[in-house]
Amino acid sequence: MPLISVVVPVYHNEASLPELLDRLQRVAEQCPDDRFEFIFVDDGSTDGSWATLQRLACREPRMVLIRLVRNFGSNAALGAGLEQARGDAVVAVAADLQDPPELVPHLLAHWRRGSRVVLAARQGRDDPWLPRLAARLFYALFRHCALPTMPPQGFDFFLIDRCVVDLVVAIQEKNAYLMGLILWLGFRPEIVPYRRQARRPEHGRSMWTLARKIKYAIDCFVAFSYFPIRCVSGLGLVLSVLGGLYATWIVIARLTRGIGVEGWSSLMVVLLVTSGLQMLMTGLLGEYLWRSLDETRPRPRFVIDTIQRSDGNADRSDACSERSAA
Repeated sequence: MPLISVVVPVYHNEASLPELLDRLQRVAEQCPDDRFEFIFVDDGSTDGSWATLQRLACREPRMVLIRLVRNFGSNAALGAGLEQARGDAVVAVAADLQDPPELVPHLLAHWRRGSRVVLAARQGRDDPWLPRLAARLFYALFRHCALPTMPPQGFDFFLIDRCVVDLVVAIQEKNAYLMGLILWLGFRPEIVPYRRQARRPEHGRSMWTLARKIKYAIDCFVAFSYFPIRCVSGLGLVLSVLGGLYATWIVIARLTRGIGVEGWSSLMVVLLVTSGLQMLMTGLLGEYLWRSLDETRPRPRFVIDTIQRSDGNADRSDACSERSAA
């Protein structure tokens, strides 16, 4: 019987964890030909998420609990779960129940037919209009500039085969965009569409802040596309040509018609605009250079504090170990 690992990153999800486990257990009952393990990765939560997970593990022997020493981010938490997963296939699903675990049997059906990558792709989302608009714009740019195989509204819920898991874990990249890496490997993905639900009020508020979203977007583009640098280079070339033409016109007009120097205001506008563009270009280059520097430093992507398996024992041999993951 194949073993299916379900990896769940957890960050301040205390309220939704009991229902999530109940729904995962029902999913496992619908797949009697498979064995399951449920890997929950606590990404440095400061609420009662870890205590809730320990309590749930007392009645579910298939649970594996991993606790990171601090918050490293959702991609790092997923990486920690993938590294510990032993399954023939691994499913990643969010802990906030916006993505329905009931889709897992559909993902498994595609996997049994030979697909190594199966994506639960969002076909719509019950979120406010501004986040929906921002997400559409981001994924449209990402598809055009980086990975054309990215679903139009993205994905966070997926299944990957054991061979894909091993390849992803072997990629020693910091600031990695895990979903991008899965597509970059080149396996043809199968798509299972669904509608993403709004976060229920009783499940608390999202910890996905604006600052996290901005960093996430920058990491995605810097990791998989040189398009931003090409845009800046092209803009710099256009401004240089226009500036050269304008300077030539001024010199010719001064020599032939005696036009004096005019327009302190216009001069300041040009100076401020070009200075701002120069700072923008420098900042963009800095983003790429910073990530190049980060890749050269031997820091781990995450540090595991505790791994607690079904026997109830907490493995502390990993407490101070440094682990890198894709």
